[in-house]
Amino acid sequence: MKIYTKTGDNGTTSLVNGTRVGKDDVRLEAYGTIDELSAFVAVLMDSTEHFQEQFAEIQKKLMVMECLLATDDGCELRKQLPQMTGADVEYLERNIDAMNAELPPLNSLVVPGGNILASRCHVCRTVCRRAERAAVRMSRDYKVNEVVLRYLNRLSDFFFVMSRTFIENDRRWQPEEC
Repeated sequence: MKIYTKTGDNGTTSLVNGTRVGKDDVRLEAYGTIDELSAFVAVLMDSTEHFQEQFAEIQKKLMVMECLLATDDGCELRKQLPQMTGADVEYLERNIDAMNAELPPLNSLVVPGGNILASRCHVCRTVCRRAERAAVRMSRDYKVNEVVLRYLNRLSDFFFVMSRTFIENDRRWQPEEC
């Protein structure tokens, strides 16, 4: 099977349900940015032995979001896809609270950097914010599960707190071979 189809050579592509849209469509921007975020999460995940369960769960939810955003509103297929729920947001909140409980109070602005793991968290955080902005733009014209927006908002907080965790544990949690 060839990987290339040549059907996108004219600047269009298909949504999951087959609808042809321009490659600059707001829906592609939204789910494409989430795909980019997932790739950066993989880089972070492959850089440490910590938080593996959380990373795997996050990547699973990012894939669900991509599918939801890449399917037409009224499409029967969308109803059959896994959905995002409040429990997904609560999962992030529990993890944020657990990490934050181990950190000193935040007394100043945080400049990205400090170690490679914290820096990779900040890359994930900023790409997540961009994905959130794209999903908000998309929601002006298309139905977007409101939990997707809440999840992206909370996920950027998750990566912020995780970056602080990696800074605090710098001596103990050195990255694996990069």
